Parts: sequence; C-alpha cells; structure tokens
Amino acid sequence: MKIDGSCHCGFITCEAEVDPEHTSICHCTDCQTLSGAPFRGSIRAARDDFRLLSGDPALYLKTAESGRKRAQAFCPKCGSPIYATSPDDPKADVNIRVGTIRQRNELVPRQQSWTRSRQPWVDDLTAIPLAKAG
Repeated sequence: MKIDGSCHCGFITCEAEVDPEHTSICHCTDCQTLSGAPFRGSIRAARDDFRLLSGDPALYLKTAESGRKRAQAFCPKCGSPIYATSPDDPKADVNIRVGTIRQRNELVPRQQSWTRSRQPWVDDLTAIPLAKAG
C-alpha cells in the first residue's frame, strides 16, 4: 500500500510503501511519554520503501533500559513525531507514526505490544461519554 503524510505544520512530508498488516500499537511508558498519549500507533516500512519528500527532521537519540538505542525523528518546527529507527544501521526498518499518515483510517492495528503498561481505561473507550459537538 502506498501512503503519504506530513507533520502538523507541513514542513516534513514523506511517502512509503507499507504492508497494512504491520500496523501496531505500543503501550510502553516510553511511547506514552514520547507521543504525549496513552499509546502510540506505528507502521513498519523497509528503509528502501520510505522517502522524505521535504524537510529535515530533528533527531532525539533514546536509550532504552536494555541499552538499545532508537533515533526518534520529529519536526523541528511543530514537534510532530514522524518515525523511529536504529541509529546504527542505515538499512534498518523505519517505524512511521500513524498519526502523520494521510491514509491512517485504513491502517487498523494488527497487534499490541507492552500491554502490561496499557492504561486500563483504553480497553473500553465506548464507556467514556462522547463530548457534545460545538
């Protein structure tokens, strides 16, 4: 599937070929903090299938408790997270943040990880009242 997207301000734009089966949600506390949300959605793309079309993302090098390093790419103007990848392997896959993808409604998550850190209320969002429009 061909996807395209951008950061909130439009400075960073990208496109990729992805397999929708590789869409996932991560509930780890790092993803919660880095996304500012209770979980983060992403889709894996092979490095050769991912292209930045405009802008140059800023990188934050995150080191996990295991010592594994991940480069977190984000827009230097609006702060939108764009993708994460290995900083040491130029051929490593890219995990694109689903919220930046224009076709995000077609990317239904196929798996969840780090569910022991999942916020318990996400299990039944239908129990939370909808806000009135306007």
